[in-house]
Amino acid sequence: MANKPKSGARTTETSIQIIDVLRELGEATIHELSEHLGLAPSTVHRHLVTLREHSYVVCTDGRYRIGFQFLTVGGHAQRTTTAYPMIKQKVDVLAAETGERSQFIVEEHGERVYLYTEVGQSAVQTGAHIGKRGPLHTSAAGKAILANMPADRVDEIVATHGLQGVSENTITTRAELEEECERIRERGYAFNRQETTEGVHAVGAAVTDADDEVIGALSVSGPAHRVKGAQLTDELPERVLGAVNELELHIAHSI
Repeated sequence: MANKPKSGARTTETSIQIIDVLRELGEATIHELSEHLGLAPSTVHRHLVTLREHSYVVCTDGRYRIGFQFLTVGGHAQRTTTAYPMIKQKVDVLAAETGERSQFIVEEHGERVYLYTEVGQSAVQTGAHIGKRGPLHTSAAGKAILANMPADRVDEIVATHGLQGVSENTITTRAELEEECERIRERGYAFNRQETTEGVHAVGAAVTDADDEVIGALSVSGPAHRVKGAQLTDELPERVLGAVNELELHIAHSI
């Protein structure tokens, strides 16, 4: 059954619900969408006609799926991010130099969003991809962002999203999070020791502008059996901080 829209924009809410279901199912017929959402087939069809006219969905043999118009819109949002070309370059370099996965995330509505990611020669698949969302408190880059936010903003995010544990190592209390943020501020970077995915370690650091506002965070991740010891505690932090420093200098002198 479809959730009742929270606002008065019922038409927009219904279209968004249809898109969300298509993301979940991959593809579906009008009747499948109707049953999934608890809406009349005629209502679903009416919304799909509009979405199809604008290329947000496509239809093949009566089955609908997400269209590439979303990629067009997402690409625009990606490219308008401050210093995106330089961000992409640094992520690519880190991935090539370390052989691991490198990524840049941003915060939106209290969640982390992968803005760009690249894999090195030895990288393992972790399910991370451009546009993927997740909780900030479970990742190195996300924690680095939280550590550079005002405390009241962090409180707001925790109140909205909570501190759900996704592994046995995930921080789950506000007190623990504040202690971790203090350590991150002291050393300038964050660790993720199997807090998001079992068997994966990461190092991340926040990128800020000339006004100390957080733009996002850069990180490198890899399998715990390989990314450990001095590589985790010394080598990767040095590489990440070097890239962050160059990014911040570029941003400062391009404004």
